[in-house]
Amino acid sequence: MEIIRKRAYARAGLIGNPSDGYHGKTIAFTIRQFFAEVTLYDWPKVEIVQSVDDQSSFRSIKDLFDDVRLHGYYGGVRLIKATIKRFYEYCDEKQLELHDRNFSIRYSTTIPRAVGMAGSSAIIVATLRALMEFYNIDVPQHVQPSLALSVETRELGIAAGLQDRVVQIYEGLVSMDFATDVMTVEDGMECGRYEGLSSENLKNVYVAFSLEAGEPTYVVHNPLRARYQAGDPDVLQAMETFANLTVQAKSAIEKGDTAQLHELIDRNFDTRASICSISPSQRLMIETARGVGASAKFAGSGGAIVGTFSDQQMFNDLKAALLKIHCETIQPQMNV
Repeated sequence: MEIIRKRAYARAGLIGNPSDGYHGKTIAFTIRQFFAEVTLYDWPKVEIVQSVDDQSSFRSIKDLFDDVRLHGYYGGVRLIKATIKRFYEYCDEKQLELHDRNFSIRYSTTIPRAVGMAGSSAIIVATLRALMEFYNIDVPQHVQPSLALSVETRELGIAAGLQDRVVQIYEGLVSMDFATDVMTVEDGMECGRYEGLSSENLKNVYVAFSLEAGEPTYVVHNPLRARYQAGDPDVLQAMETFANLTVQAKSAIEKGDTAQLHELIDRNFDTRASICSISPSQRLMIETARGVGASAKFAGSGGAIVGTFSDQQMFNDLKAALLKIHCETIQPQMNV
């Protein structure tokens, strides 16, 4: 029996987000401490096995309500089902022949849920990797993020951008450009320009996330997208600012200019706060980190933050201060 196991890692948006869905530029990195893993093996029929995260038993009606609000009606199973459907559709459109063996597939995840660390896209990317190996299909690497994104946008109607899928497929520290003049269309999907960066000069970085329930990504992205599509000048200007911050941050990383990077990260959050509603609990995370001297911005849609610190003493102070407001702080492992 062939057993295939594939992983995709959590990610943190270092700079530029959320402009990836709005023809901007971003830099992000994977966090190898947390991952989604998909296991696929030969089986008499195609079967998707529920994981422990796909609950059907609840302590109360409120627990059921909270679970559905945060995770939808089907948990990770709907993500896997939609990925399989899109993979088959892609292969059919490309006239790529699939063998007739069937499989059972299941997933597990250690990525903290509902805190904006790309847990959903990790399940999709890991599933896509497993299917590609099982069927011996080679989807070009730069197309894979767009195919993964289409699972959520086309199949499930979820507003999202390319950043998470790009960094999870390329891994490490990745610079991304989604400007209109660099985007290309391949296999009917838009693809940006992606570049792996050295993390050698990016040592003193932290990620912190809330140990309490967050909120679904669409709560942030759906209103923002509506304003963007309506031509809201504040949103359009903010997206341009995010892109400019990313260009400067890339240069700062390459030069090892930690002071400039610190400033740019803070400006990223301040720009975001000018166009998005920030909940008091999430603003407290930012203020707590800044209170000990660290830079801070959201790592994703909210519930997790990322930034830089100057030395080990500051990191220790940061970890202690954030723990008091029920947040865990780590130094992310970006590369193998």
